[in-house]
Amino acid sequence: MASAIRIVVPDDDPAALRGTNVEDRLRRLGDLVIYDSLAPDPSDLAVRLKDARVTINIRSSSLFTAEVLSACPGLKHIVVLGVGVDNVDLVACREKGILVTNTPGHSTDAVAEHAIALALAVARRLNENDRAVREGEWARHPIVQLSGKTLGVIGAGPIGMRMAALGRGLGMKVVAWTFNPTDERAKAMGAPFLALDELMTISDVVSLHLPISDKSRGLIDINTLSLMKPDAILVNTARGAIVDESALAQALQRDQIGGAGLDAYMTEPLPLGHELGRLNNVILSPHNAAMTMEAGIRGLEMVAENIEAWLEGNPQRTF
Repeated sequence: MASAIRIVVPDDDPAALRGTNVEDRLRRLGDLVIYDSLAPDPSDLAVRLKDARVTINIRSSSLFTAEVLSACPGLKHIVVLGVGVDNVDLVACREKGILVTNTPGHSTDAVAEHAIALALAVARRLNENDRAVREGEWARHPIVQLSGKTLGVIGAGPIGMRMAALGRGLGMKVVAWTFNPTDERAKAMGAPFLALDELMTISDVVSLHLPISDKSRGLIDINTLSLMKPDAILVNTARGAIVDESALAQALQRDQIGGAGLDAYMTEPLPLGHELGRLNNVILSPHNAAMTMEAGIRGLEMVAENIEAWLEGNPQRTF
């Protein structure tokens, strides 16, 4: 049975699966086809998936639209390497009987560590001072310590919970906000849930850890940004669309907030010459918070587990 299953990876660029032990594991499950380039054009993606029974989605630039799914009548299982599935039309998948699974939790530590790193890099002006030293200067601009400051965590999932723990480890006071606050979740978080306006007002660092949805899209806009302290730092390792980028750039340009550490953007890669890329009080990374070796291997193992469970008739980590 397994030999009849065609498993297609349409977007292994840069290489995540190729050359790993999980590649061998997947080849034992069926006919594995790996493309070593991206497929952001839906028509290209449809061609690559034409004969697929299972597809492993590595990169969020691959858009599994209703049109793409209609062009792939044999497709029965989409496995997303990652937590977010906003690039997959879940309604169309349900209508067509296509199972969608993901790999929740595989990158919890990696993303939370990256968020802390961004906050520290902005607070310590690492990029600016690195450039100065390399250019023979010896800048002595004031820098900020996070110990004793307030960390506002927006989102109470596994990554948000880990971020709260890391913040406490730095000696920060942690407060939180979520769409669905309960006493039980607050206890698990180890932090009180506040109203969003209050969190934005009192926090020295605000870190975003929400999935993208109709409710979270544009959550951080000109109004919420206006509540932040003039020296506060915004960190986004979640999804770019949670933040109104124009409003953020304006707030940064006018020194209405102290800085930002960003790993996610409305358009990825970030366009050359983008206004955020011209600001000294911003640290940018290429949406790679989850791309540690450890998280990558665990995520791939979970991909293989999802396919194996599906083949056995007991699907897991489903939507």
